[in-house]
Amino acid sequence: MAVSFAIDQLLPLLTQEVNLLKGVPKEFEDIKDEFESIQAFLKDADRRAAADGDNTSEGVKTWVKQLRVAAFRIEDIIDDYLIHVGQQPRDPGCVAVFDKITHLLKTMTRRHRIAAEIQDIKSSVRRIKERSDKYGFQRSFEQGTSNSRGSRNTKWHDPRKAALYVEEAEVVGFEAPRKRLIDWMVQGRKERTVVFVVGMGGQGKTTLAKKVFDSKDIIGHFDCRVWITVSQSYNAEGLLRDMLLKICKQKGVKSPEGISQMNRESLTNEVRNYLQESKYIVVFDDVWNELFWDDVESAAIDSKNGSKILITTRNMDVAVSCKKSSFIEVLELQTLTPEQSLELFNKKAFKFDNDGCFQKEVIGIANEIVKKCNGLPLAIVAIGGLLSTREKKVSEWKSFRDNLNLELKTDIHLIGIKEILALSYDDLPYYLKSCLLYFGVYPEDYEVKSKRVTRKWIAEGFVKEEKGKTMEEVAEGYLTELIHRSLVQVSSLRIDGKAKGCRVHDLIRDMILQKNEDFNFCKHISDDGQISLSGIVRRLSITTIDNAFWECIDQPHHVRSLFCFGNNESFTTEIPTKYKLLKVLDLEDYFMGDFPDNLGNFIHLKYLSIMIASEEVPKSIGMLQNLETLDISGQQCAIELPKEISKLRKLKHLIGHALSLIQLKDGIGEMKSLQTLRTVYFNMDGAAEVIKGLGKLKQMKDLVLLDFREEYESILSSSINEMLHLEKLKVDNIPDDNFICLNLISPPPMLQKLILRGKIKEFPEWMLDLQNLTVLRLVWPHSVKDPLHSLKSLQHLLSLFLELGKYEGLKLHFQDGWFQKLKELEVSDCIELREIIIDKGSMPSLKKFTIHMNLRNTPTGIQHLKNLEELSIVGVEEEFGERSSTEDWNWIMEHVPLVTISCRYMGMEIKKSRS
Repeated sequence: MAVSFAIDQLLPLLTQEVNLLKGVPKEFEDIKDEFESIQAFLKDADRRAAADGDNTSEGVKTWVKQLRVAAFRIEDIIDDYLIHVGQQPRDPGCVAVFDKITHLLKTMTRRHRIAAEIQDIKSSVRRIKERSDKYGFQRSFEQGTSNSRGSRNTKWHDPRKAALYVEEAEVVGFEAPRKRLIDWMVQGRKERTVVFVVGMGGQGKTTLAKKVFDSKDIIGHFDCRVWITVSQSYNAEGLLRDMLLKICKQKGVKSPEGISQMNRESLTNEVRNYLQESKYIVVFDDVWNELFWDDVESAAIDSKNGSKILITTRNMDVAVSCKKSSFIEVLELQTLTPEQSLELFNKKAFKFDNDGCFQKEVIGIANEIVKKCNGLPLAIVAIGGLLSTREKKVSEWKSFRDNLNLELKTDIHLIGIKEILALSYDDLPYYLKSCLLYFGVYPEDYEVKSKRVTRKWIAEGFVKEEKGKTMEEVAEGYLTELIHRSLVQVSSLRIDGKAKGCRVHDLIRDMILQKNEDFNFCKHISDDGQISLSGIVRRLSITTIDNAFWECIDQPHHVRSLFCFGNNESFTTEIPTKYKLLKVLDLEDYFMGDFPDNLGNFIHLKYLSIMIASEEVPKSIGMLQNLETLDISGQQCAIELPKEISKLRKLKHLIGHALSLIQLKDGIGEMKSLQTLRTVYFNMDGAAEVIKGLGKLKQMKDLVLLDFREEYESILSSSINEMLHLEKLKVDNIPDDNFICLNLISPPPMLQKLILRGKIKEFPEWMLDLQNLTVLRLVWPHSVKDPLHSLKSLQHLLSLFLELGKYEGLKLHFQDGWFQKLKELEVSDCIELREIIIDKGSMPSLKKFTIHMNLRNTPTGIQHLKNLEELSIVGVEEEFGERSSTEDWNWIMEHVPLVTISCRYMGMEIKKSRS
């Protein structure tokens, strides 16, 4: 009776609701089409607005901004509607009728709001369209979908078709200042000396300093080398902490306990202690504050051994402020000569035209273009990178020259270079513009990890599908193109030469921040008072440890991406519900005690990176049906994943320190989108079903297994045989009673990186089929067979690590022709080994050679390794250590910049470095 009464009472409401929302599905489809039309038009709108130089340009820009806001509103209402539809009861049974009515009552207000919002947006778009004719955009707006949908300018070359390897940046005009700086560093006075490189923004200070820092002369002269990038808003404690961590890393020692809690005085004392016995060089790059030297002087101890400090700055007053307390040298950079400018430009602009297939007349136009840059390297490489993507035709280059003449109405310098960088942005194909603007979400001087940023691009929807490529491969190509255009700088490289980390020049970042403000692309909240939240906020970047930011952001902004940088441990309970449309939540640099309580509410999340203290992942994680990346790698202990995570069928990258999948044994095989799975913890009962399920993950590319048991070898071998796309495999077996004996009948043909850390009974023959292998690490193998004869056929190896605990041979012989591409080699723990022989013609590319064993003699033939930069011999007999200082030893090693010999004497380790 009660149910019947409730239904009778609610029938009028149901009828009213149906009539009100009768047309919503059709209206919803209409507004989706409108969204696609606006998106297509906006691909070219900002460029046209920027090109409009008459009095109406501000009106055009305002109109374009209104279109962009309309697109934001449409995107929000689409996602809000999808949440509403997804939460409706699906059970058609009679028992569910009451639940459906209850749900209707709870969501009626929301349904009314959605319907009203759709009508309001449609009215707004109609008004905006009416104004389009005023600016001459009506026809292009109407045809925007057909003309602009994903097409790229056919006049552009595609640098992504070239190899995705990053070459060392070309440097022109730096030879003389480089030599002068090295002379100051190596031949200067014994007292600690501070050397300044002073020049305007974009003049190449950092590039020059890096060339000096990485030169063989410097590597061989100093015991300790540290590079610190200094932001405008640095704090002394953070700077000293960074300095201490990098010094410890350089010395190969653990950092002190409690370093994160140390105050300024303690950090200063620790840095002094670690530097006291070292001849060091520390680079402080991009210093702005005139009081900077006061913050670091006490830490930079002067042991009268020739240590040096190198500081790059735009401000000569920074150098002047240091004169009163230290010996200093100052190098003021000059702009490039016309000849040097043209040489640098040619290296960038004609990078992809080695065949010379272009009209010679463009060289004359190039001279005119280069003159506009007034010898400023950043301007030259920016324009060169821009023109490298265009056809080398006179008409094309004349058009660019004329446009440049209009833009640069004043001399170049700071005003002109900003206009050049804006031109470089305008010239980007549409799909790259958002990718470049994304670097504006990060703090100043922040090193962006390549894989992290490309995965976020995918989550944001910036990356479009290309036939025959994964989305990750397409995104990597986008990043490479930005690098080739000299808009993004490579900060660190992987062994294969690809970009591991990157950042943008501060002048480019200034341009990006301005664009971000104009387009409502990203807003910032920071400790230095930079709070700007007017208008719609699409991305919010928080770089503060002050909880007062809640007052600023607890408003109904339409935030899609939230980034937190710093360390605010109180951000632990939940995310404000206003963020219900989040796609990207990046908290990896923001420590949290636990997962947010309301995590399951954010069903649109595609990228989640979080650093937590908890060992449990909530079951609500299974509600994030759109999640593509889950990174909880900040936790150092084992984390047990709930079975609900197997519902995430779109998940591609699952990353953690030690993930237990035992609850997923019946569901792991259904997560068929997984490409990255690391690190999986297997030291537990019942792991067989999980391992068997891994074989169903056909798209797997990166797999890391920890504490793997010998009893599962056969199952694991069968699963890996099914992973035809696997590129990286690591099996880490630490327990002494475990062996690794994988039997891969058909090893993954694309495998590039293989790490087997455990007792290997014998070198597996299947390894010889891995002709794409570039990195190989074999640890604790129990074979008595000479490993080199087994591995010599792997001619694409770049890095080789061999820990040969049971090898009983007396020598290792690297023969002529072996390992032609090898750059890094480490051999350790050969108990019986006494001699290493290197033939001429073996390992010609080797740069780093580490030997960790009880060696009696210097490796024979070490002089043949002409490109060797670093040789480290650890654990030698005392007699060897004494002989290492003889003239004979120096003659053999004289071509190697950095040589370290370590021996043990009466329980102490003695190190000798030749410099």
